[in-house]
Amino acid sequence: MALSPEPTAPLYSAQCALRVLETVAKYAGGVSQAQIARETGLPLGRLAHLLAMLHREEYVELTGDGGYVTGTSLLLLSTGGDRTAALERKLQHSLSTLRDTVGAAVYLSTYIDGEIRITQYADGPRTPKVHEWVDFRSAAHATALGKCLLTQLDHDDRRDHLARHQTARLTSKTITNQRILFSKLDAQPSTVPVLDLQEYAVGTVCAAVPMSAGRSVGSLALSLPVSHAHRLREAADALNRHAAPMLISLAL
Repeated sequence: MALSPEPTAPLYSAQCALRVLETVAKYAGGVSQAQIARETGLPLGRLAHLLAMLHREEYVELTGDGGYVTGTSLLLLSTGGDRTAALERKLQHSLSTLRDTVGAAVYLSTYIDGEIRITQYADGPRTPKVHEWVDFRSAAHATALGKCLLTQLDHDDRRDHLARHQTARLTSKTITNQRILFSKLDAQPSTVPVLDLQEYAVGTVCAAVPMSAGRSVGSLALSLPVSHAHRLREAADALNRHAAPMLISLAL
């Protein structure tokens, strides 16, 4: 199933949004969209899209005369207090909203100390999460989130991971040949979601996009029952669009 890439990768969108936030933060009394465009060099159409997203996520707020000021979310994540707790709440809210938007269970994962770790997820009665019948740490070669994380590692780190976690055959669709797996990972465009089409579990399809902030390697993923595979293209596109706001939260 081919997926068309988003016009702009989530990482680039997040980087542009951070430039906008830096500009807004300089003006305590508010700053106009035109001034933001002059200082950031962003086209007005692109800037309008970013400002709408930042306003929706409460990173900026509108003043009475149509200017922009720093919003609640930015203050909570970039000032004193328990930033870790604030970040976790913000991400969980974003995940829950995304779950309801795409109608699928969604997951945030990271690669830390040589292992895959799912840090947060949002599921529900109508959007159950994947049954972890094989430890996700041992199934990077078969899961969308695992393959997405592997694409962000260099060749040596990939080999190290797979030396510790063998590419076991989990279904008839699982790629177990390391050479073929590496070839597919190398060919994966960064703007196109990574897929798992019943490679981890029969009856489940998944998609994942990169969520790297600084030196942190992460992914945002979703899972659907195979009976909903016809929705995977649309859901994966939504996943790509919603990755940028979460990347902003992680980068602040």
